[in-house]
Amino acid sequence: MWIANLASGALLLFLGFITRVFKLSMLVAGYNTASEEEKKKIDEKKMTRYVGNLLMIAAGILLVFGLVSLWFEFADYLFWISWGLFLAVIIGGLVYLNTGKRLEKE
Repeated sequence: MWIANLASGALLLFLGFITRVFKLSMLVAGYNTASEEEKKKIDEKKMTRYVGNLLMIAAGILLVFGLVSLWFEFADYLFWISWGLFLAVIIGGLVYLNTGKRLEKE
């Protein structure tokens, strides 16, 4: 199960890095399909920075728990704890992002 954590963490780390550094807004769900009027209201730099950071934090959780589970006997518990924490961070981050007007241009 540690392989799933490490592989998923590596993929998310890569996606988060390229989203943040190269400002790839096309990787953000819903932004591509938004109308031009809606896109004009959103600060694309803020959005890609936030989503990239969120993905890298989630990747860090999976990578750390994947590496720790290599050395401990109770790896099954760590696997489920890591994915529960991963989901909590992703859902919490998305709720935070979508409540309020955090991405609107100033």
